[in-house]
Amino acid sequence: LVFSRTAGFRHGSIPAGIEALRGLGAARGFGVDATEDPDAFTDATLARYRVVVFLNTTGDVLDDVQQGAFERFIRAGGGYVGVHAAADTEYDWPWYGGLVAGYFNGHPRIQPATIDVEDAAHPSTRHLPGRWDRTDEWYNYRESPRERPRVRVLMRLDPTSYEGSTMPDDHPIAWCQAYDGGRAWYTGGGHTDESYSEPAFVAHLLGGIRWAAGLDD
Repeated sequence: LVFSRTAGFRHGSIPAGIEALRGLGAARGFGVDATEDPDAFTDATLARYRVVVFLNTTGDVLDDVQQGAFERFIRAGGGYVGVHAAADTEYDWPWYGGLVAGYFNGHPRIQPATIDVEDAAHPSTRHLPGRWDRTDEWYNYRESPRERPRVRVLMRLDPTSYEGSTMPDDHPIAWCQAYDGGRAWYTGGGHTDESYSEPAFVAHLLGGIRWAAGLDD
């Protein structure tokens, strides 16, 4: 289930992201439904899915009842995939803060940067070079997800490779964790339309989805 409701800034790349995810599903044999309707967050509806993707969501997108249904989905072994502005979402829901493991804290202009792949064994990174150069809008985070004991950092930005990092000593940009009975995977990429036609980035998303679904470790 791809969820892309926005209550704050709306990314123009959301349709490109949905199209890319539907293309992955068609190519790899899994169904993809896309919605902006928070009423999809019921026990019965969520039970039809293995993974919920928060695709550039922003702000307060679920009410308390819907939040409870999503918490139960994860506790029952469900998967979460957060893309880019999923970190700019639900600041007043502490459980979600633990799930995404890093809240947004501003960004510089869109520009090229170099990513250091820390964990080349993960399904979302094993196709990548050790140093990956790409262009995107690079988020800063309020705190490093590395400070959370369960988090497995997959990639970090080289803060000397671009202008505007507020995390000069350690700037994770993709990570995953086992969380409250389920699995959570996040990538900071995915601001631009071009991201979703970039084969290496789309393969990164596919690996994250497969890992969150428990299909690939």
